[in-house]
Amino acid sequence: MESNMQVRENSITLRDGRRMSYAEYGDPDGQPVFLIHGIPGSRLTWSVMASSPSRKGLRVIAPDRPGYGHSDFFRKGKTITDYPDDVTQLANELGIDKFALFGPSGGGPYVLTCAWKIPERLTAVGVFASVAPNVPEATDGLAGSIKRLYRFANRFPRLVRVQMAVMTLLVKWFPALYVRAIKSEFSEPDLEAYSRLDLARRLKVDRAETYRRYGRGVAYDVTIPGNWPIPLEEISSKVHIWQGEQDRTVAPAAGRYFADRIPDSELTLIPDAGHIWIFEHLNEMLDVLVPEKSSNQAHGTNNASSGSSRSSEVNS
Repeated sequence: MESNMQVRENSITLRDGRRMSYAEYGDPDGQPVFLIHGIPGSRLTWSVMASSPSRKGLRVIAPDRPGYGHSDFFRKGKTITDYPDDVTQLANELGIDKFALFGPSGGGPYVLTCAWKIPERLTAVGVFASVAPNVPEATDGLAGSIKRLYRFANRFPRLVRVQMAVMTLLVKWFPALYVRAIKSEFSEPDLEAYSRLDLARRLKVDRAETYRRYGRGVAYDVTIPGNWPIPLEEISSKVHIWQGEQDRTVAPAAGRYFADRIPDSELTLIPDAGHIWIFEHLNEMLDVLVPEKSSNQAHGTNNASSGSSRSSEVNS
């Protein structure tokens, strides 16, 4: 299934002189939601999803994270904990006061950082299969190659940058080898979905944007699990957590780890689902975060009282 969603692309200059590029989808007058892409990914990830964020009344803003696509990497001395300032500058530039925020996989830590530092700007927060700290209780079941990368990244960051530059060459000149490498980390549900949805072809443009800057953003992001900077217990926003139970790219243990530590959270475990589940079910999560105004449903099952953590299951 191909998306025919229109994409509006633009960029802003941040206060420190960096460029931040972004794309907009959907209704320009709709309810705003910022979508923070994963690893790999870019502002274009959402345009190739079978379940694209094209619902009526929804305004989607999708920035390239630092070092991805056309967005400059952090200035020296800046880290993921400075990212909420980038997001607020973009929101202010667009005249948006409050907005929902969602991110999968490698975008999850960026979303959680915003939930920690700018809760007053957020109407709802959600993550799907968010990357977690590199600790045993959050990585049990994770693909071995990813575990090794996390350990390697913090000990030899320069070599990781070289590795990501090599990935850039694979994406550009040897895409079949790149696809073979990433599929080695997939669970059975992900292998099936990747083939059925023809993602090797449909994601070519998005992956090129991931490595446009020779993987600078990716090389930094894989150091985050081993140097986790976010005090989860200090997050005051309610966080919706979705996690596939057959995910090897981000282990199900990660979802449970977050739910146990974020004071106001709700964990939804998805049986028989892997990392690619999002490509067909994105709108189901966005409907929770940004309910349609015309709906008479109160979505009461998705609201937990402050300071509580709940778990549920959905069918894939």
